[in-house]
Amino acid sequence: MPSSPPKVLDAPPPRKANVKGEMPGPLEKRPARRAVEKGEAKDGELAKPSKLQELRRRFGGADAGERRLLDLVLTAPVFFVYHIGVVFLSVRNGVDPITDQLLRLLHGSLAAYLGLTFAIAAVLAGFVWLTRAKAKLNPAAFALRLGEAAIYAVLMCVVAKAAVTFQFSFPSGGGKGSGMGVFPAVVMSMGAGFYEEIAFRVLLFGGGVWVLDKLRVARSPAPSTDVAIQVAWAIVAALCFSAVHYVGSLGDKFTLSSFVFRLVCGLFLTLVFRLRGFATAVWTHALYDVGVMAL
Repeated sequence: MPSSPPKVLDAPPPRKANVKGEMPGPLEKRPARRAVEKGEAKDGELAKPSKLQELRRRFGGADAGERRLLDLVLTAPVFFVYHIGVVFLSVRNGVDPITDQLLRLLHGSLAAYLGLTFAIAAVLAGFVWLTRAKAKLNPAAFALRLGEAAIYAVLMCVVAKAAVTFQFSFPSGGGKGSGMGVFPAVVMSMGAGFYEEIAFRVLLFGGGVWVLDKLRVARSPAPSTDVAIQVAWAIVAALCFSAVHYVGSLGDKFTLSSFVFRLVCGLFLTLVFRLRGFATAVWTHALYDVGVMAL
């Protein structure tokens, strides 16, 4: 019988050049595999998460979806304490766009406003209850995050005070209302923590960095300017955050010391927001204001 023709093997795909334009050698290996072969790590340790990763998984959510849900749950009390309490006060947070508009839509009905607020709270509670198993929310995450925010609030005060080279009284987020009682101080602190973090950290800083990043990629895809863009825009956002405290009828009298103090606080809160998320920044801001205004 005639022998079958030999099979022609397909040529291997061409190797891609690395970043330097050099062709990788046939024995080039991944860094993790090289670490195993050099005895720097065991093969079973490659897939084992670090202690920091394990803490993040247990207390901060394993993925972005869980972290967003945790942020929602953690900031909900701040939102509702402010919106339920503020209707009993004669003042509003300067960047609160909801309360007065909602009261106008409800023709000034306090009962309708409170009923709607509690209805939103019930819907949110139901959503969290239904998704708790999927998100694997750890109850310890709440206490851990609040404790973390309290530490940041104290640290922010220390850092900001150290950045000012002369003595001054603590600037208060409540401005002229810093002599108010405990209930108004707590309510206004919650409003400042929630709405000012949305305005200056989420929208101004986060949105601004996103736009600038898109413009950068369109002109030059080099990633070396990422940090410079974020630092520069963080300074812009912190300047706006400090300046807004002197605007309007409830604005404070401008002094250089208080402006610098708030500028450093704005930078600190931006760093917390960037590294630890929205909820931690909200609680850091709110707890700091409670300490200044109510204690």
